[in-house]
Amino acid sequence: MANGVERESELVVMFSEEELSEMSGVRRCLNYIEVTCGCTSHRYGDAVGRLRVFQNGDLEITCECTPGCQEDKMTPAAFEKHSGRETARKWKNNVWVIVNEEKVPLFKTVLLKYYNQASKNANGSHRSHNGRACHRDEFIRCTRCNKDRRFRLRTKEECRIHHDALADSNWKCSDLPYDKISCDDDEERASRRVYRGCARSPTCKGCTSCVCFGCEICRFSDCSCQTCVDFTMNAKT
Repeated sequence: MANGVERESELVVMFSEEELSEMSGVRRCLNYIEVTCGCTSHRYGDAVGRLRVFQNGDLEITCECTPGCQEDKMTPAAFEKHSGRETARKWKNNVWVIVNEEKVPLFKTVLLKYYNQASKNANGSHRSHNGRACHRDEFIRCTRCNKDRRFRLRTKEECRIHHDALADSNWKCSDLPYDKISCDDDEERASRRVYRGCARSPTCKGCTSCVCFGCEICRFSDCSCQTCVDFTMNAKT
């Protein structure tokens, strides 16, 4: 470990040692760097989390506000809301990291470099600047408890899970493979459900950046549904 930065094998270089040397909780991983972050509410105090900064501009926060908190893969805006911050919708100012033992807003750090580049390169297509398709989170209602459950569509595996669940007329909470959830668990708060993971706006109701009408990530050649069959046939022509 050098300058408080934890290293792993074959790490990607996103920021220099100097840029991160005074930042708390830095951890370099294969395709992202992770730092300690937080957001302060005058009523509830500090909510602490772990911010992941990806090369493609994505930002994800895992909340550690309480030992039992299960909120993860949140956008900074969703984390800001979750923390109970009174003046929300200014996450670049309100979400902070610790530099030289002081809380510094994200916009004053180098951590938004890739996020800002991704925003500038957005061209109105359903693909991000690095060519990968963007998909916002979707919800499916449990047939037993009638609660909406979130499906994240970041990878092909996650898209397949959502695709198969959507086709299952008897889908239930216990069928969700990557979250241990049951019908007894509370449904997401309405204020949390509006955050859908769009690359442009976390409260987006559906735009060309987060609505995909078919790509290699969300369509499957081994699926016999008409949507996948049509996509596979068109891809061959």
